[in-house]
Amino acid sequence: MKNNICHYLLGLLLVSLIFSCDKTDIDFENDFEKSQKAWKAFKKSSGNSYKYTVVFSSWTGMHSETSIKVSNGKIIQREYKYSKRENFTVIDELQWVENENEINTHKSAGADPLTLDEIYTRAENDWLVKRDNATTYFEAENDGMISSCGYVNDGCQDDCFNGIKISYIGIK
Repeated sequence: MKNNICHYLLGLLLVSLIFSCDKTDIDFENDFEKSQKAWKAFKKSSGNSYKYTVVFSSWTGMHSETSIKVSNGKIIQREYKYSKRENFTVIDELQWVENENEINTHKSAGADPLTLDEIYTRAENDWLVKRDNATTYFEAENDGMISSCGYVNDGCQDDCFNGIKISYIGIK
């Protein structure tokens, strides 16, 4: 009888330890989970077919947009537009489109060809992981889905954001 009580108490202690620990070690956990729920609802309603646009701007005047089209969970197109301005004048431009069999042939430019499932995985496993000496950011302004997710290492001065900024998510 004494042995059964000890096993019961030990089991109860173990269960309480498991449930008292944080589920994950990420910043913005509640916001991320709400956003992930919004993504799953959108994914279902769109048949996992959508388009999203990743944006990047630099203090140097450089701006780029990469639009990714996904059909039934598979990337079918990646489009890139780049411009650089000096004194409000465009001094350089570049643009290209990769279709289904060409995806990622322009490796040196454009956002990585990722589905939103892959972006949410990267957000949870990399961009939102709690770090010493870094500030983490998360916004969900695309109907509750990710719009900005990443971190900046403390002390970094220019173009230091590690993550993703998405200006648009919608039906393709």
